Amino acid sequence: MSHNTTELLKAALELPVEARAALADSLLDSLDPEVDEDAETAWQAEIQRRALQMDSKAVSPIPWGEVRARLMASLRNER
Repeated sequence: MSHNTTELLKAALELPVEARAALADSLLDSLDPEVDEDAETAWQAEIQRRALQMDSKAVSPIPWGEVRARLMASLRNER
């Protein structure tokens, strides 16, 4: 990593969480500028389906800490 890139990363990491998330989203979008409309439509439908499930209480959210712990345990068990 160049000095400028390192300094830029250091400055970015000092941003508030929301700003870092927005920056990361913008950077990821810049890697693939073409939008697949079929994929976009499918994602919107999936998001709507999941939101309806949450609203109707058909599913319950799992806290990120618990999901992460499960994933880490699963990875340890695979080794």
